[in-house]
Amino acid sequence: MVFEHEIPKGSRLYFGKIAKVKRELEYKISSLLSDNGFEEIVTPNFSYSQHQSIANDKKLIKFSDEQNEQVSLRADSTLDVVRIITKRLGRTTKNRKWFYVQPVFTYPSNEEYQIGCEWICHDNIVDILNLTGNILNSLEINPVLQLSNINIPRLVSTELNINIDLFKNGEIAKLFDLNVSWLNDLIKVKNIEDLENSIEKVPSNIKVELEKLLKTAKEVEYKNLVIAPLYHGTLKYYDDVYYRVIQDNHVICKGGKYSSDGISSLGFALYTDSLIKILEG
Repeated sequence: MVFEHEIPKGSRLYFGKIAKVKRELEYKISSLLSDNGFEEIVTPNFSYSQHQSIANDKKLIKFSDEQNEQVSLRADSTLDVVRIITKRLGRTTKNRKWFYVQPVFTYPSNEEYQIGCEWICHDNIVDILNLTGNILNSLEINPVLQLSNINIPRLVSTELNINIDLFKNGEIAKLFDLNVSWLNDLIKVKNIEDLENSIEKVPSNIKVELEKLLKTAKEVEYKNLVIAPLYHGTLKYYDDVYYRVIQDNHVICKGGKYSSDGISSLGFALYTDSLIKILEG
């Protein structure tokens, strides 16, 4: 039996003090993004292309439109923003910096609010990293910013002929069991010095991507930085250097470099509910 006052598990309800904290948080970050030249966009809740964003499409809430084409509730905003700006609104705006404040939805009834931005046709990852750092500083919090490069675990997987799922699932013990000295060094990398010491030992094709990660790390202004070269995230579109921000076991931000229809762009999403927990903790 479902009582009249019940709400589905995973959905969100804000009231009183928390509703005020949420509104003020969204306003503060939106104002900072606006001051940095970003304009606001609110995309449709429904999408035809969400399967291109989410690695596990079983997480999508799916149904059919009147033409029996598959539609999903928005589970991620990034690719929809880029395609709407470049393909639908391209003739009406030349702006390439956009932000959004809106929820995403995953199966069966999970709802998560995000504050995010996309910097279309821009590929200097340091710019979006430093913008993220400025937002964290404005909130007076100092979480860990974990910097990675999605190409590194992919190349290591190919080089050693091992299943990429070892990286996706974070099975560190099984990676150590391979007893590959340069891989063991990479597993232990946490900072710039560690990364510099490990670069000369790896195969040449992996070295290129490690040097790219090192160059980025040296240019980031944010101080609480951790380097994790073998981390493999869950979003499908990141294809280069990317990052996540973590505090108290909460992931409060994910961002990075990606390509959509041949266009290189940058973006991040801050997770509102995780931020509220940290600010109220």
